[in-house]
Amino acid sequence: MPASELQKRINDTLKTAMRAREKARVAVLRLVTSEFKRIEVDERIELDDARVLAVLDKMVKQRRDSEQQYREAGRDDLADQERFEIDTIQEFLPQPLSDAELDQLVADAIAQTGASSMKEMGAVMGVLKPQVQGRADMADVSKRLKAKLG
Repeated sequence: MPASELQKRINDTLKTAMRAREKARVAVLRLVTSEFKRIEVDERIELDDARVLAVLDKMVKQRRDSEQQYREAGRDDLADQERFEIDTIQEFLPQPLSDAELDQLVADAIAQTGASSMKEMGAVMGVLKPQVQGRADMADVSKRLKAKLG
């Protein structure tokens, strides 16, 4: 039995998609659940919501990279498949942060850690990451942090 509410929601959605015979959606959700199972078996743990969000975030990032590479190679059919997978996975991620919310979180994290230079970026990212996981692209967060610290 999944320890994570999010994992349970994904399993329920998978069952619904199977009943509705949505083959493409079922395939994506099976990829997601198999990744959860792989991690649970490899690490001998039960995933909590925070770890599930991290896995989903990583899967979306991988697919974004693939989609970009396929578009550059002129393979729109494969890029469209990656886009479908991204959209399906993102249904389970929390609402993305707005630019203003993200800037506020960065400013708060800098104030909380007392960071004043790029040397302390790791400490600030350590505070920020749990707050923005699944809600913002970490590359964008890093870029904003560098602009404020640098």
